[in-house]
Amino acid sequence: MADNIPVGSTTAGSIAVAAESTVATRMSAPPSFDVADFPVPHGREEEWRFTPLERLRGLHDGTATATGEGVRVEVAAPDPVTVETVGRDDARLGKAGTPVDRVAAQAYSAFEKATVVTVPKDAVLTEPVRIGVHGQGGTSFGHLAVEVGAFAEAVVVLDHTGDAVLAANVDFRLGDGAKLTVVSVQDWDDTAVHCAQHNALVGRDASFKSVVVTFGGDLVRIHPRVEYAGTGGSAELFGLYFTDAKQHQEHRLLVTHNVPHCSSNVAYKGALQGEEAHAVWIGDVLIQAAAEGTDTYELNRNLVLTDGARVDSVPNLEIETGEIAGAGHASATGRFDDEQLFYLMSRGIPEVEARRLVVRGFFAELVQQIGLADVEQRLIEKIEAELEASV
Repeated sequence: MADNIPVGSTTAGSIAVAAESTVATRMSAPPSFDVADFPVPHGREEEWRFTPLERLRGLHDGTATATGEGVRVEVAAPDPVTVETVGRDDARLGKAGTPVDRVAAQAYSAFEKATVVTVPKDAVLTEPVRIGVHGQGGTSFGHLAVEVGAFAEAVVVLDHTGDAVLAANVDFRLGDGAKLTVVSVQDWDDTAVHCAQHNALVGRDASFKSVVVTFGGDLVRIHPRVEYAGTGGSAELFGLYFTDAKQHQEHRLLVTHNVPHCSSNVAYKGALQGEEAHAVWIGDVLIQAAAEGTDTYELNRNLVLTDGARVDSVPNLEIETGEIAGAGHASATGRFDDEQLFYLMSRGIPEVEARRLVVRGFFAELVQQIGLADVEQRLIEKIEAELEASV
């Protein structure tokens, strides 16, 4: 797709090479479990400058409290997976990562019960673990931890539906040689607000794949983070989003290469339509001085379907060592490819159907990363429904 930037959208990126690992940036800002360590944001801060704070319903300033029915969490898991509801004092909580902003810290401080899903060592699941999070109104704070033992293999589907104001932390901890695929679907009602930090700690020679899919909600802000617990780990972070009129969808990624000879690959794609549709994608990759032999790449593509939509896409690389295998990033935002439309229409395909085919093709490679036929079909139908609404 051509790097054609529509009016009302921005694209920016940077590559910083630091001589010493002591250079302080927003990528290396100290995380904390204590809410008091994070000042109340005012919208001028780098990590909040794209977020409409007034639509967070008090999640950012401490005025939000748990109310209403909250969310209902249901887990369907095959043997030999164990599922537990635990209290705040469970030693397994908070081990994959630490909150990096005030909302995540508030979520960690305010949740009462957490769900822990454990895949034992050497287990190879033939069926996915399905976790449904259904909003029933009101405000909730949540915590989910998924533990995958050494050399185990699993697929986890995290499905968000209904209406809620939800702030949550989700931890994925992979043992050595483990393989985990996570599909997180945000299919909220139009009035929902969802902020979540996803933390993945990848063990030695382990493989982590995340697919984040965002359709619904008034405001959705997802913060995936990856760190490595041993050499040879790999992480793939894929995402697709369809932002409709007045929706704000924000995905802020950080991959920290902190040990040698690990790899990461990031690819997110979004489509936008309608007045005041706003998508934000921030892709940060930090290669620390100790992370020699790192191989990383990140990509973001956006397709603007109508006037009045805005995209902010910011890829960043911070490199503290020259001994890497490779590092790069790319970002582009554009409208429909007129040549593709002309080609399809010249073969007798009506313009409306031609546009649908272009969008399907745009998303196809990411939908296929899911690997679950029922989820893939559901997402294709959701894309079709979104396109139908724009006709």
